[in-house]
Amino acid sequence: MGNLTGALIELYNIYKIYNEGHESEVRALDGVSLSVSQGEYIAIVGASGSGKSTLMNILGCLDIPTYGDYYLNGENVCNLYDYELAQVRNEQIGFIFQGFNLLSGLTALENVELPLIYQGVHGSKRRQMAMDALDRVGLYERMDHKPGQMSGGQQQRVAIARALATNPNIILADEPTGNLDSRTGEHVIQILDALNTAGTTIVLITHDPAVAQMARRNVRIKDGRIVEDTGLIDADAGPRAAFAGGNGPPSQISTHGESGSGQNARSPEAGGSAL
Repeated sequence: MGNLTGALIELYNIYKIYNEGHESEVRALDGVSLSVSQGEYIAIVGASGSGKSTLMNILGCLDIPTYGDYYLNGENVCNLYDYELAQVRNEQIGFIFQGFNLLSGLTALENVELPLIYQGVHGSKRRQMAMDALDRVGLYERMDHKPGQMSGGQQQRVAIARALATNPNIILADEPTGNLDSRTGEHVIQILDALNTAGTTIVLITHDPAVAQMARRNVRIKDGRIVEDTGLIDADAGPRAAFAGGNGPPSQISTHGESGSGQNARSPEAGGSAL
C-alpha cells in the first residue's frame, strides 16, 4: 500500500500489541488510522492508559508498530532500519517533552545546538541557527544561562527552541504545559499557535481538554482506538478529513522487527507474530 492522499502523516491500521497470543495480551493501539496534512495543528487527547503515549512514540519514530503502515512525508518508515529512523527523527521531527529534557550542565544555547551537532552543522552556522531559535521564543538574552538558572517556563521555551532549530516538518509536543502553571502554560501554547500560523505542523499530545481546544483539530483516543475526530474543513486548505479507527487489519500489512529490517507480517487475526 502506498501513500494514497499525499498527506504529511498517514497511519494505516496501526496496531501495537504486547504479549501477543498470551492471556496477558495488551493492545495499546488497536487498528488506528489517521491522516495529518502539512500545516495542521492537531491535538491527540486521551486519559492515562488510552494509548496516546504509544501513538506519540510511533508518530515520533521512537517505536514501531506491531502491524500497520506509517508514511511520513511519503516514506513508509516501518521499513527503515534503526539508524535511518534516528535520521528521520533528527531531520524531520522536533520534540517538546513535558519534562523539558535539557542537559543541566549546558547553557541554553548549547542545549539548542545539540540536534544541529547531530546533523553535522558546524561552527558559526550552528551557533547562529541556535541563537535564531532562542530569539524566536524570546530567550536571546538568556542564551548563556543553564537550566538551573531559569524558570520552568523559560526551560520549556528552550526546549521549544531546540525543537525548532533544525526547521523540522513536524513539532511533536508531549504534554508541553504539564509541568507549568496556567499562565506560563498559556504562553507556551501561544508560541505553538504562532509556529503553526507560520506553517509548522503541530501534533500536540494532551490529557487536558482545555489545552486541546487551542488546536484546530481534536482526535480523541480511548482503549487504543480513535473514537472521535473533529476533522477540519478549511476554505483555503480544503478538506482535512482523517481516517477514524481502522475496521480491522488488511490480509497483509507490513512491519519490521526490532533489528529494523523491513518485513511483511500477517494481520493479528491471522495469527501473525509480533515482530
